[in-house]
Amino acid sequence: MKRWNPRSSTLRSTEQSSPERAYQYALKLLAARDYTVAKLRAKLCDRGFDDADIEISVARLEAGNWLNDLRLAERFAETAVTSGRFYGPRLKLEMRRRGIPAAMVDEVLGRVLGEHDGCAEARSILGRRFPGFSYATADAREKRRVIAFFARRGFSMTAIMRSMRTEEQ
Repeated sequence: MKRWNPRSSTLRSTEQSSPERAYQYALKLLAARDYTVAKLRAKLCDRGFDDADIEISVARLEAGNWLNDLRLAERFAETAVTSGRFYGPRLKLEMRRRGIPAAMVDEVLGRVLGEHDGCAEARSILGRRFPGFSYATADAREKRRVIAFFARRGFSMTAIMRSMRTEEQ
């Protein structure tokens, strides 16, 4: 029996929670950006909707293909890899942080990372991010800085060193 208050983020105690209100609020959230099922449930719960209303709304959104964890996981992984933002274990961590189920993360990463070569991706990023970098002429501090940059993004040490050394060729 809660009522929505535009000044607060919860429903007022005089207004009833309903599946339709939960659905409309979820659509409003999804219009701005994609959410995983888990994150959307948490958002609706934080807003004060009943668990039954949340489940009905989530089922309706999934049936209408507004909410799809697999689609979100594939988009996120592909974008993260091609932009060089995340790779390998760091990408897996970021996907799990966003509420994507572990089995789905493994499935999507197997497919996405299989399509991309870590060394080639690192070489591409090295050319964009550090255009004047030369492994042969760089001092130890500069090499450590470049290695740390790639390590934070989840690239393996093998891929990092290969990309840095083949940049000379």
